[in-house]
Amino acid sequence: MKLNDFIKNFASQFEETDANLFSPETQFKELSEWSSLLALSVIAMADEEYDVKLKGDDIRNASTIEDLFNIVKSKK
Repeated sequence: MKLNDFIKNFASQFEETDANLFSPETQFKELSEWSSLLALSVIAMADEEYDVKLKGDDIRNASTIEDLFNIVKSKK
């Protein structure tokens, strides 16, 4: 599991946000497109791509994409 692949998968959940804005340090909850619906998409992506069950608390406890990556990685 690589961080760059995770970022690409994460970014693919967004329709309007430029893919170049996504990096390990991106504070994803501050993106204008972020919503509870996108949170559900990210949870589904983690399940589909990594066979990891994220919870709402996991999303709430992450500030950056790298934080979320580390949570997913710890559940593998």
